[in-house]
Amino acid sequence: MSRQIVIYDTTLRDGSQTEGVSFTLNDKLKITEKLDQFGINYIEGGWPGSNPKDKEYFEAVASMKLKNAKIAAFGSTRRTKTNPSDDVNLIELVKSKAPTITIFGKTWDMQVTDIIRTTLNENLEMISDSVAFLKKNKREVFYDAEHFFDGFKANPQYAIKTVQAAQNAGADCIVLCDTNGGTLPHQVAAIISELQKHIKAPLGIHTHNDLDMAVSNSIIAVMAGCTQIQGTFNGLGERCGNANLTTIIGILSTKMGLQTIPEKNLKNLKQTAYYISEISNSIIKDNAALVGHSAFTHKGGVHIDAVIKKPAAYEHTDPTIFGNHRRFVASELAGKMPILIKAQEMNVTLDKKSPEAKKLLEELQEKENHGYQYEAADASFELFVKRSLQKYSPFFKLEGFKVFSEKRFDGKIFAEASIRVKVKGHEQFSASAGDGPVDALDKALRAALLKAYPRLKEMHLSDYKVRVLDTKEGTAAKVRVLIESQDETDTWTTIGVHENIIEASWEALTDSIEYKLLKDKKK
Repeated sequence: MSRQIVIYDTTLRDGSQTEGVSFTLNDKLKITEKLDQFGINYIEGGWPGSNPKDKEYFEAVASMKLKNAKIAAFGSTRRTKTNPSDDVNLIELVKSKAPTITIFGKTWDMQVTDIIRTTLNENLEMISDSVAFLKKNKREVFYDAEHFFDGFKANPQYAIKTVQAAQNAGADCIVLCDTNGGTLPHQVAAIISELQKHIKAPLGIHTHNDLDMAVSNSIIAVMAGCTQIQGTFNGLGERCGNANLTTIIGILSTKMGLQTIPEKNLKNLKQTAYYISEISNSIIKDNAALVGHSAFTHKGGVHIDAVIKKPAAYEHTDPTIFGNHRRFVASELAGKMPILIKAQEMNVTLDKKSPEAKKLLEELQEKENHGYQYEAADASFELFVKRSLQKYSPFFKLEGFKVFSEKRFDGKIFAEASIRVKVKGHEQFSASAGDGPVDALDKALRAALLKAYPRLKEMHLSDYKVRVLDTKEGTAAKVRVLIESQDETDTWTTIGVHENIIEASWEALTDSIEYKLLKDKKK
């Protein structure tokens, strides 16, 4: 049987320290449920002695019936010159009723003398007393050796004494923390190797990403003998973030043959990552390893041709293992393959050498030459292919529109749009005000179409981006507009290019609505 690596998630505590992230109590409970379903071993709920919300969390989570995870409460060693039984922080940890308690203490002699301003011996007693107190209260205790690697570099003898103090007091696992995120993988391996000569307790690793090394340092720590990894989903955390459990779980499970979460749950990796991304209102980069939108996306024609023949030619693993999927994007570099694949999805068989395929490629290259980028706009690309193959009938026809903006005496900007469209043989007129001209145009168009297509109520614009394509042209330059839209089940992106920003926006806007109507028609 392969070695079991314990996954300890601290998204709800360390992850909440991400700039711009603030979890409500309900958010924390939802994430707890999702992590438990995914199969995480430990979920660190927060610091019950630090704020009312975390205290409420432990009261609420006690009634949840978790199937896989143990809840951990987080705190610090006792204060200086205080008995553990009188320390408010330790008392709150016990009151939390969490079965597992993780406390951190000082490893680095500089932190002891200059930050908490006590003696090196007192610090050792603080560690020992705190762990022993929690063990007497029948808790599983993990000891986070804060700044362990920096402390070891500065004073290895003292750093070893601090973790020996935790071990001798009964800590169930000693977790080595690269708190400042400044240690390199070869240093992590060497320091752990030396520490193992002096300590017998199970070891864990907790790394930060200040050198973009948190995942690498976690993996090398496991190779050096650590059996627990602490981290956050999507690498959330203060400064540059924590070790990204999304990536780590994928690597350990597929590249190293180690047990982490239940194997059958690995297919939910992407879905879990995006669920937490939504709740935390944080973005997963398109090129994020394993789960990113572009992680298994191919653009170069040679690559696409090879992957169709044999995926291993340009993919290190099967994307479906993680709940992701392969994508081919259309561009002037990609050749005919994305066009043929898209046509195939529309039940249109095109021969690679056919005149139709050649014509489509020429039209695509001409479009890209004028500033279109279809790899960023899948929905517009599908419409482009269908229109070119004459497999598409528009859902409405523009008769004309007017847009104007007015700045009033009080400084407020007023925008209004009026539009005439022909829908199912009938002319419709509508006018709407908006926050800006594009917003007004969007509202007016939808109002004109709503009677014929009531399901347009389900969609909304979620993002709007404008890029000037040639800054040398100044105000006469072409602009590229990308509009992201979504409904209850999907997200799609459309594109428009023109010297006039309203016209470019109109093109992307109408494509977004046409695509919504098209996909609803397929159902």
